[in-house]
Parts: sequence; C-alpha cells; structure tokens
Amino acid sequence: MGRTNSTYRELLRATESRWGDYRRALRRADQGVFDRLFEYSRAHADASGFLNHQLVEIPALVSMLIEQQKRLDDLEDRLAHVEDALNDRG
Repeated sequence: MGRTNSTYRELLRATESRWGDYRRALRRADQGVFDRLFEYSRAHADASGFLNHQLVEIPALVSMLIEQQKRLDDLEDRLAHVEDALNDRG
C-alpha cells in the first residue's frame, strides 16, 4: 500500500512551483533573493514536517523568518565587534 499523504517537502516544492510566475516577474536580482528564501524553508523542512500544518506556507514563512533573524543576529554581533575595536583605538 502506498503513501497517501504528500510529505512536507513535496508540498513545499509544489508551493514554490505555484509561485513560479511571480518569481519570473521579479527583477533578475530579486529572483535570487526569492530562491534563497525557499532555500531557508527547505533547510527547516524536517521541523516543518513535524508541525503537519494545514497550510504549507505558514511553516515556510516561519522558517524564512528564523533564517532572517539568524542573519540579523550575526550582523549585529559583527557590528558590535567592529564598534568595540573602534572604541579601543579611540
């Protein structure tokens, strides 16, 4: 007997495919950003699959937000180190 429910990864691929026209309408530079956001979602697909949410977009967006927050945290840490180094000089 085969699997009757799609996996989260399959649903995410289908969602990304449905957004294909939107992606193609974006500027070329923005297309890469769009692709990166879905990479973020795929990076958290295991956790999202456990959620078993009715709307695949919700865990996908939360995954994107997690990765964006991690990038912001990293940039803030790097900026703090630069500011500390500048203050030590002055």
